[in-house]
Amino acid sequence: MRPEGRFQEETMKLLLQYINESLEELHHVRWPTRQQAVRLSLVVLAFTAVSAAAFGFLDFFLSLALKFLLSFTS
Repeated sequence: MRPEGRFQEETMKLLLQYINESLEELHHVRWPTRQQAVRLSLVVLAFTAVSAAAFGFLDFFLSLALKFLLSFTS
């Protein structure tokens, strides 16, 4: 067998072994219930909205402050 063929064969064996072990590991995962998933998703959405609003306000007020400071240069 040519060296390239052997390399491809070994690579394919390792890839299949990795996939099989990954699937086996997924069977051990304790998946959240639907209620938990919905609740946690709402927490993430709320945190994202609050963070976006906070950064938006901060950006707005910092831009006002910068415009105010730059008004002294003209």
